Amino acid sequence: MSQLKITNLNKTYPNGTKALVDVNLELSKGMFGLLGPNGAGKSSLMRTLATLQEADSGTATLGDIDMLGDPQSVRKILGYLPQEFGVYPRITAAQLLDHVATLKGILNKKERNELVDYLLQKVNLYNERNKSVKGFSGGMKQRVGIAQALIGNPQLIIVDEPTAGLDPGERNRFHNLLAEVGEEVIVILSTHIVDDVRELCTDMAIMNFGRIVYNGQPADALSALNGKIWRKVIERSEKENYQNNYNVISDKMVAGRPQIHVLSDADPGNGFEEVPPNLEDVFFVRCQGG
Repeated sequence: MSQLKITNLNKTYPNGTKALVDVNLELSKGMFGLLGPNGAGKSSLMRTLATLQEADSGTATLGDIDMLGDPQSVRKILGYLPQEFGVYPRITAAQLLDHVATLKGILNKKERNELVDYLLQKVNLYNERNKSVKGFSGGMKQRVGIAQALIGNPQLIIVDEPTAGLDPGERNRFHNLLAEVGEEVIVILSTHIVDDVRELCTDMAIMNFGRIVYNGQPADALSALNGKIWRKVIERSEKENYQNNYNVISDKMVAGRPQIHVLSDADPGNGFEEVPPNLEDVFFVRCQGG
């Protein structure tokens, strides 16, 4: 099984935005979570690996393939589900997959038909194969997207923000499908949704401002924060005061009142309670430079 190795990857856009800054990662078979806020550089990294844009410097190899120098070879073994998976207005699910299979070089019609039927069954859309994709729900469109990404027996599959906008049921079905796919190949799941990574990935990285600020297993990131996360429910009028006096890493509304998490090596007192760290705490701590 090929390994993906990214070394010192850099990309600066013409407007001066540093999208990728010395990115280094090594990925093997399985689900890899790439977590970060919007604008962190995740999509820039995904587009670079998907051969849709060039890097300024650095290297990326998939097995023996130079991904930056030989994009044609990459495309033969790549499955890609972009953040916005556009479809032709009146095309059916079967027609869409048949079209992508033709583009990927599967020219035998009988072989194509068998592949399309197999993939539609795999993503549980066989009964909807002759319906227009435009009328599908968000979750159904994403399942078609995964089906097209599986064409050609890819070694690397990239999915960019795949569960944004899905209802809980669609999200669960999509998670199960991704987990099954990830048993065989490298799957990079790029997302700002912490739960996606927590539920699916054994390895992860966190990006912020184009840099990798954490790379490892979720469990290791959590254990590093044991005994350091403290919680308190406060009044809305007190928020600014607490932010000025404590290292507040997050706040969210619970039953109409702000619940804050602070990072502290010792008990901050003042009614705070210690809580086990979660991946959201890791995300906020790493993104603020902790």
